[in-house]
Amino acid sequence: MFVIYNDKTKYPIKVWLENESQIEENCIEQAYHLANLPFIHKWVCLMPDTHAGKGMPIGGVIAAKDVIIPNAVGVDIGCGMDFISTNIKMSDIKDIQTGNGTIIQSVIGAVMRNIPLNQERYKEKQTSVVLDTAKQEMEKYEVDKELVPLIEDGYYQVGSLGGGNHFIELQEDQNGYLCIMLHSGSRHLGKSICDYFHEKARVQNRKWYSAVPDDYHLAFLPVHSEEGKQYINWMKLALDYAFENRAHMLSKTCEILKEIIEKHTDLTVEFGDEINCHHNYAALENHYDANVWVHRKGATRVREGELAVIPGAMGSYSYVVEGKGNKESFCTSSHGAGRCYSRSGAMKAFTTEQVMVDLKEHGVVLGKRKKNDVAEECRFAYKDIDMVMAQQSDIVTPIRKLKTVGVVKG
Repeated sequence: MFVIYNDKTKYPIKVWLENESQIEENCIEQAYHLANLPFIHKWVCLMPDTHAGKGMPIGGVIAAKDVIIPNAVGVDIGCGMDFISTNIKMSDIKDIQTGNGTIIQSVIGAVMRNIPLNQERYKEKQTSVVLDTAKQEMEKYEVDKELVPLIEDGYYQVGSLGGGNHFIELQEDQNGYLCIMLHSGSRHLGKSICDYFHEKARVQNRKWYSAVPDDYHLAFLPVHSEEGKQYINWMKLALDYAFENRAHMLSKTCEILKEIIEKHTDLTVEFGDEINCHHNYAALENHYDANVWVHRKGATRVREGELAVIPGAMGSYSYVVEGKGNKESFCTSSHGAGRCYSRSGAMKAFTTEQVMVDLKEHGVVLGKRKKNDVAEECRFAYKDIDMVMAQQSDIVTPIRKLKTVGVVKG
């Protein structure tokens, strides 16, 4: 970890990398913007997977006094990870054939048929305790009339994957056991909430002659203002919805996996404890004797002893980690490997054929309907996950190392 603190910064920037040359220019510029906000508590943190985002870097962490910044939470509120292990050894199922290829191929195919991907949605309303509760507490939301229809619409998306860097993976851990990991968020709900309240914040900031320039895309809301309270209400709804969305998908994937393995072998599938965690959110926490709103944008909370999930890229490695409670990082780790190519940059640099050959060489079964944009999410587009993990050894302890054996992408 090194510190940037110069005449461009009001507050220090702590970076969990070796030097400034490892950070893209746009990311550093955004970090400078954060470090000059008047309500920052202590310092700005950049995790080792950091890269430029909208307003605030992905892999960025700030603790703010009495304000909340929609774009510092991000458009996919509650985006995060879900993980579960099994008692099944990959070596016991690897070569077993079903009517739809190997067991892994069969599971990947069934997941694609049963879980909506990309912009797809369910044709029938799905069960959602979160949305049922929201409808019972409509007085918390009805003032924001533009957003209210999203609650009903959410019933058709809960339990769906989305696109971009979202995935459902089958993985093998360092001891040879089969595991499931997935990455998804609050779908259309979170983006709509972020965009809506960012515009509200911009209007208010202009009214107050805010010192935060509009082109920083960091318009803020005081948490005690009506707009701030409403954002927090909706953000919490999106967080709960994202958590439920992942849990539904994981449950369905577990059912598929169990059914296929037990149909084609004499094995009985058992599952371990689920780890479901966010990496796009803000929360009121106490750090250095102050109650502050910690914004984690593409960053994962890892208090001492807390388990979290840090994915790599498909065909690479991922980790389950245990937090060390690092105070300087506000008890936060990276949320993944971090991009080293933009999506368009990856498409220019790598061909579909290169990526497909690479996945085949690594024994990865890919489930994706349209493969012409597969390079956007290839492992070459991301930083080396082991380098990222080495840079945050003071923050987390790896307890599982996982390699992709099958992946479903939107």
